[in-house]
Amino acid sequence: MNNLDHFRLPKRLVLLLWMLSLAMGCTSQDRESQMPSRPVKLFRVVDDTAEIATPYAGEVRARFETVLSFRVSGKIIARLVEIGDRVHNGQILARLDSNDYRLTMQALKAQLKAAVAERNFSRDELARYHELLDQQVISRPDFDKHETAYIATQERVKALEAQVGQSVNQLGYTELLADRDGVVTALEVDMGQVVVVGQPAVKLARLDEKEVHFDIPENRLAKIKAHQQVEVALWADGDRKIKAIIREIAAVADPFSRTYRIKATLLENQDNVQLGMTVTVWLSTNEPNRITVPLSAIFTTQNEPKQPKVWLVDEQSATVKSVPVQMAEALESERIAVIGLVPGQLIVSAGVQRLREGQAVRLLEDVSSLPKEFNHEIAGDHS
Repeated sequence: MNNLDHFRLPKRLVLLLWMLSLAMGCTSQDRESQMPSRPVKLFRVVDDTAEIATPYAGEVRARFETVLSFRVSGKIIARLVEIGDRVHNGQILARLDSNDYRLTMQALKAQLKAAVAERNFSRDELARYHELLDQQVISRPDFDKHETAYIATQERVKALEAQVGQSVNQLGYTELLADRDGVVTALEVDMGQVVVVGQPAVKLARLDEKEVHFDIPENRLAKIKAHQQVEVALWADGDRKIKAIIREIAAVADPFSRTYRIKATLLENQDNVQLGMTVTVWLSTNEPNRITVPLSAIFTTQNEPKQPKVWLVDEQSATVKSVPVQMAEALESERIAVIGLVPGQLIVSAGVQRLREGQAVRLLEDVSSLPKEFNHEIAGDHS
């Protein structure tokens, strides 16, 4: 081999390498252009104005529930009811020892009897002095003195009559009476206990109007209104639903739970619903003009793991491109509300992890008329 051969060998090697690289580049472009389509499912984006029923746990309560107390102090000698007893208006619930009040009343009646006798004597005496005054036997000041004595005895009788009436009332207050028909829901006293005026003794609930109490979080407060109808399901009979109407919405949140107390009046089947039953209140709200998509349509990439996206299908070129979206509220049936799409767009609802940017798909039929929530499979090469 001469010197010229030394120079020709590198040139041949360079030419071979250049041709090899050119062939490899063409192969990469061919592979890019011949990227196989993947089987996926499609979803047509539409406006979803849905009625959502949110459940809340509640309890059956009486609308009118009163705590009864003794209006006088004393020792309880009898308690005539138990929790759950039904009572009628005027029925005796409990009784205090009334001996002291009876003795006081007897003493006042005796004083009143003496005062009445004294008044009658002063009245008769005043009549005699009036005759003597007409005969000018006594002076006017003497007559005025007896007239004043009569007025004093008369007013004393009136005062004692009021005291006797008050003592009669206090004697009657030693018996705790039901002020309405209802059922006993709580007892705070027992026999032998000494109570003071106003101390809670018996809680009485009316049965003619029942309602449901439940609590809602503050983020749901704006979605309910007074007089709105709700449905109530008994835990003891979950298949039966009872209509109710919201009567009251608390103006202030509970300081501990930060929830608002809602009261709904039952409109039917009140006789079959017992106080204290646990219920589920279904509160329906409308969510207008929101875009919902299947949860399977959402994906993220390694470069942007915090940015959710969907594959948007170009129906003219039959290719896909990624579109960023903002996720909102999660819904039932594996659906989610999103922001960033418009009605009418066609997106991939399944198989999103197998696609790449700009990948072509072959549509076997026209998908422009896909109805709401219709899944259509795009078939292509599986190679």
